Amino acid sequence: MTQRRTLLALLGAVFLGPVFLGPVFLGTTLLLAHASPQAGPPTPEHHGPPWRLPVASTQTFTIAGSTLQVDFAPGSLDLSTPQVMQWVENAATAVATYYGRFPVPRDRILIVPTDDRRGVMQGTTWGDVGGFPAFTRIRLGQHTIVAGLTDDWMITHELTHTGFPSQEDEHHWIEEGLAVYIEPVARVQAGFLTPERIWSDMVRDMPKGDPQPGDQGLDQTHTWGRTYWGGAQFCLLADVTIREQTHNKRGLQDALRAIVRAGGTIDQNWSIEHTLKTGDADTGTHVLEDQYKRMANAPVPIDLEALWKKLGIIRTETGVRFDVSAPDAAIRAAITATPTSGRITAEP
Repeated sequence: MTQRRTLLALLGAVFLGPVFLGPVFLGTTLLLAHASPQAGPPTPEHHGPPWRLPVASTQTFTIAGSTLQVDFAPGSLDLSTPQVMQWVENAATAVATYYGRFPVPRDRILIVPTDDRRGVMQGTTWGDVGGFPAFTRIRLGQHTIVAGLTDDWMITHELTHTGFPSQEDEHHWIEEGLAVYIEPVARVQAGFLTPERIWSDMVRDMPKGDPQPGDQGLDQTHTWGRTYWGGAQFCLLADVTIREQTHNKRGLQDALRAIVRAGGTIDQNWSIEHTLKTGDADTGTHVLEDQYKRMANAPVPIDLEALWKKLGIIRTETGVRFDVSAPDAAIRAAITATPTSGRITAEP
C-alpha cells in the first residue's frame, strides 16, 4: 500500500512469484513507497530514512540505457555477491522486457542482510528519494539459498512499481494491482516462468479480489483483498477488454508503456484520471477510463469463471491446460508472449 508524506511501510498483498500473496509502502514531498507483504525485522541501530542506511559495498549494471546501483548494507550473507546480483539483474530484465525499457533512468537497490534468517523477507520502494528517481530496500535473510532467489517474486514486484506515477491514497489499489498482475507476466515474457504456472495461480487466487458485503468500490474499500487482488482483477479485465476491442493488436502493456514514455514513473505525482487517459490514448480505446468510472465507487463483480472459459484456461488436477479453440485463446497467448522488441538483458 502507499503512504504519503511519511516514512511508514504498511502491510498488504502481492502476486507470489506467480502466486498472489500480499504487499506494502511511502514517500516524501508527495512521494509514494511500495513494499512487499512480509514486514522485516526492525533495524534499531538506524533511525534515519532507509536510503541513508550505511553501505558496505556497491555494484552497478546497466539495462537498456538505465543504470541500476545495487548497494549492500553491512552484514553477512551465505550467498555470493554474483549470485545476489544475478537475482537483481533477472528482475530488472523482466521489468525492462515488459516495458520495453527500464522505467527510470537511475535506480538504487539496497540489500539489507538479516542475521539468522532465510529467504527474501521484505521489500519497499520509494520514488524520488536520496537523489534517485526510485529506491528499493530489500531485506535478505543471511542463510538464503540460490533456490530461494530463483523462486522469489518480491524484487520483480518492487521494481515494477517504478513504472507508474504515484497516486493519491485512495487509488493505491491501481499501483498494487498493477504490480501484482505485471510481475508474473513480465517474468514469463523474460523466460523465467511458464504461462501454465501463472495462469494456474491466477485461477486459484484472483477470487480473493471479489467484492465482499459492504464493498463500496475500489476507491472506497481499502481491504487487503480489494487493494491487491481487486486491483489485479481490474488489470486483467482491462488487458482482455483492450485486446478484444483492438482485435488483439494492443493491450494493457501498450497503455503502460505509453504512460512511462510520457514520463509517468514513480517519481511523478499524476492524477488517476490523467494517468488512465494517457494509457487509453495509446490504445485508441476508453477501456481504462470507463472501467475506472464503473469500479471506483461501486462493487463490480467479475465473472472469473466465464473469463477463464473465454481465455481457454481449464483446471486440471496439477494446474491448468489451454484450450486453443476458445474464443479468446489468442488473447491469452498474447498477454504472456515475449514482445516483438525481444527480451532486454542487463549488462555489467
